[in-house]
Amino acid sequence: MTEETGTSGASGTSGTDGAIGQRIQRLRRARGLTQRALAEPAYTAAYVSTLEAGRANPSEAALRHLAERLGVGYDELATGRPAHLATELNLALAEAQGALATGDVEEAADRFADVLERAARHDLPAVRPAALLGLGECALESGRLAEAGRHFEAAEHLQGDQPLPRRAAAVRGRAVAHLLAGELRYACYLLETEIDRLNAAGLHDPDALLLLYSAVIGPYIDMGAHARAAQAAELALALAPTATDPALVAHLHRSVARTLLSEGRTAEADASLAKAQELYQRLRLTGDLAKCHWMRGYVHAQAGDLDQAERSLRTARDLLATRRAELLIHQVDVELADVLRRRGRHHEAEALLTGLLARTGAGPATDPGSAAESGSASDPGSAAELGAVHAGAAHRLLGLLAEDRDDPAAAEEHYVRALSLLERAGAAGDLADLCRLFGDLLRRTGRTELALDVYRTGLGHRAAPGTTTLGPAPAAPPIAVAPPIALAPPVAAAQVGRAAPERAAFPAEVRPARGAGCEDRA
Repeated sequence: MTEETGTSGASGTSGTDGAIGQRIQRLRRARGLTQRALAEPAYTAAYVSTLEAGRANPSEAALRHLAERLGVGYDELATGRPAHLATELNLALAEAQGALATGDVEEAADRFADVLERAARHDLPAVRPAALLGLGECALESGRLAEAGRHFEAAEHLQGDQPLPRRAAAVRGRAVAHLLAGELRYACYLLETEIDRLNAAGLHDPDALLLLYSAVIGPYIDMGAHARAAQAAELALALAPTATDPALVAHLHRSVARTLLSEGRTAEADASLAKAQELYQRLRLTGDLAKCHWMRGYVHAQAGDLDQAERSLRTARDLLATRRAELLIHQVDVELADVLRRRGRHHEAEALLTGLLARTGAGPATDPGSAAESGSASDPGSAAELGAVHAGAAHRLLGLLAEDRDDPAAAEEHYVRALSLLERAGAAGDLADLCRLFGDLLRRTGRTELALDVYRTGLGHRAAPGTTTLGPAPAAPPIAVAPPIALAPPVAAAQVGRAAPERAAFPAEVRPARGAGCEDRA
């Protein structure tokens, strides 16, 4: 019979001597064993008493003996982790991801939070990043951008010592949170920097690169950097055959459709969306399927088929309503309002837009400047409830509706608000279009000099789309690239190196723009 002394503990155990002793005592009592019955034949009751009191740390041999007598695994007794806990948590993660895919965002968030709590309690760091990524996606879906950003940053921090490709999802999530808050340049900076790091390290992981290239297309187009968007789309298409995740490939087709739309190639864009829609249906990803209907509605609107456009947009809205995805519903409402205006149903369009702005706190009573000052640049979504680009699109449409009813004063008020929002977001293409509309209004009302100033502002935004605010394009991975999908001149590098752009606070929660149906997220 052995009685060990000292505090030399078992290798690989976690927790204090007291914690191990408490586990031994709890399990012994649950099984109705005395200290002597647990200890014999190898140890003494006094030794078990010492362990339970936390005055000594058991050796590996002692722990294995006690675990066998208690009917538990060595790891469970040594660490406090229930047997097969890692497997159970991975299963719970899969169930949470399934709930998110089918639209039950609240249920998914609860499941991810439970996994995160259990992983933290039992010191399983490998599981925590996936749970944080899931919570970030749930927060994005619900429009809580600041919360989403915190979850993605925490996930990236936990993966700091992991290979770079594993951080791609967290970086993409952070970029999307800033993108939806209207911080287009900073979103591009995050994505381009991570692409550069992957390529510089020779880590040409197709899934990671496909995720990042697909995500950067949206902000490029919103900033007017169409050539760079086309280049990203070409590289993503070249990566697609080697990707292992079908959802990523579906998202690629949705992102490429944005580039095709920016070139006016609506038939090809619709074909690309049909491929994405087929994959999303097969994968039962209802949120992404809704986005395909949304984008197809935009395609039909561009082609002049307003009846089909309205049907597609209402289908998208209904699908998103089942997910309670208010952030995305607001974006669809802007597209739908534009279609209704073009169909002559002005009262319906205006009611949709004013109701949207009132619900999100970005209506006429809100001062966009003061809203921006109250936010934090590092906290996407903190300034207000609606993204700058999207709010600007809503005010632009309200200005057009005011012009339709011959109310130039109201139209001017909406155009000025839209201009303020879009300038801070850096949406060059939308700014140029808005300046044309505003300049035309000023010219018709006899203010020619002011109209010329506004036209010049618009020309300034159109003259250098995306080149004065973006650094050099990220280096391309060593892959064969198909012929260009867009005939646009290459983007000139405006500066050497990649410095983080100056960031301001934006009235946030929802991004997209005129053409919000082209929004690119997942």
